[in-house]
Formats: sequence, structure tokens, C-alpha cells
Amino acid sequence: MQEPLLGAEGPDYDTFPEKPPPSPRETTRLGALQNKRVFLATFAAVLGNFSFGYALVYTSPVIPALEHSLDPNLSLTKTQASWFGSVFTLGAAAGGLSAMVLNDLLGRKLSIMCSAVPSAAGYALMAGAHGLWMLLLGRTLTGFAGGLTAACIPVYVSEIAPAGVRGALGATPQLMAVFGSLSLYALGLLLPWRWLAVAGEGPVLVMILLLGFMPNSPRFLLSRGRDSEALQALAWLRGADADIRWEFEQIQDNVRRQSSHLSWAEARDPHMYRPIVIALLMRFLQQLTGITPILVYLQSIFDSTAVLLPPEDDAAIVGAVRLLSVLIAALTMDLAGRKALLFVSGYAMGWGPITWLLMSEILPLRARGVASGLCVLVSWLTAFALTKSFLLVVNAFGLQAPFFFFAAVCSVNLAFTGCCVPETKGRSLEQIESFFRSGRRSFRR
Repeated sequence: MQEPLLGAEGPDYDTFPEKPPPSPRETTRLGALQNKRVFLATFAAVLGNFSFGYALVYTSPVIPALEHSLDPNLSLTKTQASWFGSVFTLGAAAGGLSAMVLNDLLGRKLSIMCSAVPSAAGYALMAGAHGLWMLLLGRTLTGFAGGLTAACIPVYVSEIAPAGVRGALGATPQLMAVFGSLSLYALGLLLPWRWLAVAGEGPVLVMILLLGFMPNSPRFLLSRGRDSEALQALAWLRGADADIRWEFEQIQDNVRRQSSHLSWAEARDPHMYRPIVIALLMRFLQQLTGITPILVYLQSIFDSTAVLLPPEDDAAIVGAVRLLSVLIAALTMDLAGRKALLFVSGYAMGWGPITWLLMSEILPLRARGVASGLCVLVSWLTAFALTKSFLLVVNAFGLQAPFFFFAAVCSVNLAFTGCCVPETKGRSLEQIESFFRSGRRSFRR
């Protein structure tokens, strides 16, 4: 297959001038100065995470309202409340499962756009609910959309971002998810629960409109043999005047080496299964910290404590602190490094944003679509088990029991970070993949 632009030489066009290729850092700085299109594309994509964060904590103000509802068709018992809170995670697991196919079949961008259909339908069902089944189906559909975007958006962002700012941009999915949660808590102080569902439709529509003008991932396009489209996409992302040939050649070379389908024999190779296992364990351990049941039942948790402020105000304060923490993580991730933040920071600065970023960075290209979906599937099945059992455990043993368990898991996470998680700061995706292929334990030689 003839390669567009690359390799073409003539009196009027020379693709290989007599000068050394720019380093990845130089290319990154040049692109950042010349245009901000990669940031626009990232923003368009992570609006899906905003909707995900909004939908995840929708039950926090709604469950207390429905537990005291005068409508017998909508009044929730404790068991029904646990299903209303946890069924979202089952939908998210199904979304992650579908991403294993859609991510590589349709591409990252179209998969994200497809999530708008179940998301909009789910909000509409909850807004017009006149029975428990409509609430549960609405939660399941918004969960499905969330699981799909959780698998696709980090991969899309990591594949379009230059290495020098990939840490900051890689934190934006978590940043927008937290912002979505905070928005729900804030609106919960003002709006009744049906109008909270109506308000959730807005970000979904904006995401569809913006993403329609954004390019596909150059790596995905190259993997489908659409070289000219990939070159155009990379040129659009880096700016018309940016010198992209070095980066394009690196991506093209990596895609060529991995153009065949992954076989089971290759999947047993350590350079292939090691990053996948690390990513799976990160997602599993992240959920075992208890973040999902805490967020889903946040207002109910504050209801059962002796805090001074009203529970809805406390929930909004937690959302604001989480947003500030993720913002700090986004600004410091490319300076301090991923592992340092995993060690010294709390969930919102460490295990929240960084595990999603590392998942998208370390997964091998040939397995990235399937493996990212598998990670989301494992993550949300774990979240379902915790969220479904949380209220039952609290009723049986008290609020302290699950929190002691979560604290023990955090200790395990520290040991796992030190032993198994590589530092990827400042490395291109191709360099990270070469690191696992070499079998080394560190990027230092």
C-alpha cells in the first residue's frame, strides 16, 4: 500500500530534510503553541464523563426523597433502594462488555457518540417514572452509557494527546466525572428529582454536537488501513504548521507491527498479558476502596451521622473537594509522576484519575479495545457487589464495618503500587509498549 506523503520526494516537496527529527517534547511544545484543537477534542469527548458522573450519584438525593414519597408506586423500601442504587453498575458492566467489541469495530469516537442513545433514553425514563421498573430501567440505561464511555474515552484521549500533556489530559475524564457529580449535588439543592433527570439530557446533546466535528483517533485509523485519514487527523490535532512526520512514523510503525489479530498464544506472552493484568488489578482495587457505594449513598450516609450541616450540603461540599483534588492531580501529574501521586494522595488525586489514565497508557495497542472493555467490566461488577451489599452490611453491622474494610484495601493498594505499577510520565505510548516488550522492571536502564 502506498503511503501518503511519507516517502514522496521531489523538487517541490521533501519529506525528509537533512536535519534530525524533533524529540517528542519539542513536538509537544510546538503543537501546544500553534493550536489548542487537541484540548477541544478532549473536551468534546469528556462531556461523556460529565454525564457519567452526574448519573452515578443521581440516587444520592433521590433515594431519601423517594423513601418518603407519598406515591405508593414510587416509595422505596431499603431493599428497593439498594437495587435502585446498584443497578447502575450492572448497566455499566454491560457497557464495558459492549465496548470490548465497539471500541475496535466502530472506533473510539463513534463508540462514545453511541453512548448518547441509552443515556438520553435513561434520563427520559427516570424523569417520567410512574413505577419502580421505570426507575430501574432508566438507571440501567444510564449505567450502560457510563460503562461504554468509561472504556472508550480514556483510550481516545490517550491516543490523541501528545506525550508531554497526556497526564494532564488523561486526568480530564475523572475531572469531568467529578464535576458532573458536583453539578448533581448542587442542582439537588434547587430542583426536584424529576427535573434532575431532565437536566441530565443537556450535556449528552452538547457532546453529540461537538464530537461530530472532531477527528477519529489516528492510531485507530491506521489500524484500519486509512492512512491518509490518519495523517489528516494528526495534522488537525497538532496544527497545520506542526512537523508531525516523526510522530506519524512512530505510530505507523507501531501499528504495522501489530496489524494482525491477537492469538491466544500471543496473549500468553508476558509482554502482552502483564500490562493487561496490571490494568485489571488497578480497576479491581480501585473499586474495592469503596468509592462507588460511598458516592451512590453519600447523602444517606450523612443522614446516619451526627454532622452539623444538612446532608445535602455535606454532599455538595464533598463534591467540591473532589473536584479541587482532581484538578490538582491534573496539573501535577506530568510533574510529580503517576506513582508519586498514587502513594501520597487520596482517592480523588490518586486512585481516581490516575488508574484510568494508566489503563489507557499501558494496554497494548492490539488488545487496547478489548482489554479496556474487560477492565471496565471487572470494575463495575466489583462496584455492583459492593453497592448492592453496602446498605445491608450497614444495617447488620453498623457504618464502621465497611469503612474498616475499605481502609484495609487502601493498605494493599500501596504495596501493589510499589511492586507492580510502572512510571509512565513523559513516555509516548510506543515507548511504554516497548518497555513491556523488553521485560524490564523500570524505564531506567
